[in-house]
Amino acid sequence: MGTLFILMLERVGLIIVLAYVLLSIPYFKKVLKDRNLWRNKLQLMIIFSLFAFISNFTGVEISGDQQIVNQLFIPLDVTSSLANTRVLTIGVSGLIGGTPVGLVVGLVSGFTRYLQGGSDPHIYVISSTLIGLLSGLFGKASIEKMVFPLPIKGVYIGALIEMVQMAAILMLSSNFIQAWQLVQLIALPMILTNSIGMALFLSIIQSFNKLEQETKAVQTHAVLDLADTTLPYFRAGLTEEAAGQAAKIILDTMKVSAVSITDTEKIVAHVGAASDHHKPPHLILTDLSKEVIQTGDVKEVHSRTEIGCHVKDCPLEAAIVIPLTVRDNVRGTLKFYFTDHNDLTYVERQLAEGLGKIFSSQLEFGEVDLQKRLLQDAEIKSLQAQVNPHFFFNALNTISALIRIDSEKARDLLFQLSAFFRSNLQGARENLITIEKELEQVDAYLSLEQARFPDRFTVVKDIDDSVKGYSIPPFMIQILVENALKHAFKGRKSDNEVVIRIVSQEDKVEISVEDNGTGVKEVVLKDLGIRKVASDEGTGSAVENLNKRLVSLFGKESGLQIQTGETGTVLKSHIPKKRGLQ
Repeated sequence: MGTLFILMLERVGLIIVLAYVLLSIPYFKKVLKDRNLWRNKLQLMIIFSLFAFISNFTGVEISGDQQIVNQLFIPLDVTSSLANTRVLTIGVSGLIGGTPVGLVVGLVSGFTRYLQGGSDPHIYVISSTLIGLLSGLFGKASIEKMVFPLPIKGVYIGALIEMVQMAAILMLSSNFIQAWQLVQLIALPMILTNSIGMALFLSIIQSFNKLEQETKAVQTHAVLDLADTTLPYFRAGLTEEAAGQAAKIILDTMKVSAVSITDTEKIVAHVGAASDHHKPPHLILTDLSKEVIQTGDVKEVHSRTEIGCHVKDCPLEAAIVIPLTVRDNVRGTLKFYFTDHNDLTYVERQLAEGLGKIFSSQLEFGEVDLQKRLLQDAEIKSLQAQVNPHFFFNALNTISALIRIDSEKARDLLFQLSAFFRSNLQGARENLITIEKELEQVDAYLSLEQARFPDRFTVVKDIDDSVKGYSIPPFMIQILVENALKHAFKGRKSDNEVVIRIVSQEDKVEISVEDNGTGVKEVVLKDLGIRKVASDEGTGSAVENLNKRLVSLFGKESGLQIQTGETGTVLKSHIPKKRGLQ
């Protein structure tokens, strides 16, 4: 009996080693986590059926009082029996995969044992099926709770199902005396070894699960710490300065060869290996990054060819590229490069994906902050007339002069001045207003300007009535009209015309303001809408702020388009159709 116990422990050791190797594979761990899915149950059936096959053919043949080993794939004598770890593999399969897995593995194991022959092999088909059902029922509760059974539970259940095996031998054997002698010989060694084996198997699963949780905790701490450190840089947007600082921090924290950050067109930061040719502000070099920007999917590659860098002798051998998104729109990429493809592991991918999500959120928060600042700038610009004594007193002087000669017109202008300031205050509190409201604001502004400069300019409106309920940023049309009146007609006191045109398209509204002025000077044109320009009559930032708000709210396709020449200038934008609150 002692010899058999040692031999059985050796067989259990083989199963445990195989289990350890299997649990070291990330894919199998993923299958175990989602073992309630049928496709994963099917995979568990196949895996544990292979374990059952190994358990049957590594058993110890029992012939009378003799114990025969090294009889692999040799049919058993009709008077012989087999001591093996079949019950261990069936029991574990049921505890982990539930009743369907336990039942299938039990049937496969039972029929495999039947084909090996020996004394009354049909017993093992019945007992294996029953053991699979029982272990599956015990495992059902653990699956529902999304936990793994404790090792101590494996001891109890292993002993119980092995006793079921012994009872089946006694009750179903054709020779009770022979069966009783067999049970006396194998019962205790098999109960002990299979119980120990189940406990060890479950203990390995628990250990791997605990190790993964601890690893995730460490990763989470590292990610949060890194996110906190890089927060101010990503909130500043994908600029070369901010992205460069963030990339340096990431490289110092993570075990990677290089870190690169891009927007949708060019590299904005690259630190580490291959910095000689992957450097800002060059256009994006790799096909891999272009594919991620186009699809929005995370990509992982393990060769230079897959990276797609067109520079010869580039040292980068592996990469993971994560899209940086804001409101489901790809704004750039975060790339981790490796000079040894073996360094890119499952852990690095998980960490990179987590960082990508956090950095995307930081970019979105940064855009929200930017939007607030731009709205405040727009408020200051549009309320400039209120705090600008020239505009305010000029308007009052105009109204005062009209009181004596045309009191009704003066009264009307006073109402327009009131409406102008009221609209400014309302628009300053909102991100979007209807086109109809914006046009009312423009009308109030034009009434005051035309009263000051009668017959100086003409404003023509070509507006599709169907678009008036759609939303646009506040002050949009007013800023464009005001810009035209202040800058387009310098030195001219007649034949000055501004056309406001709003046209409905398929899914957008085209808004344009056109003048017949002298055009925009080339030195000003290159900066107009992009950065602050020098101006003698304002801050020089109105069009820049408007353009940034348009891009932030609707994307690059809604940015201002500028066409200019000696016969005039057109500023145009395409706004996605969105109904405003009525």
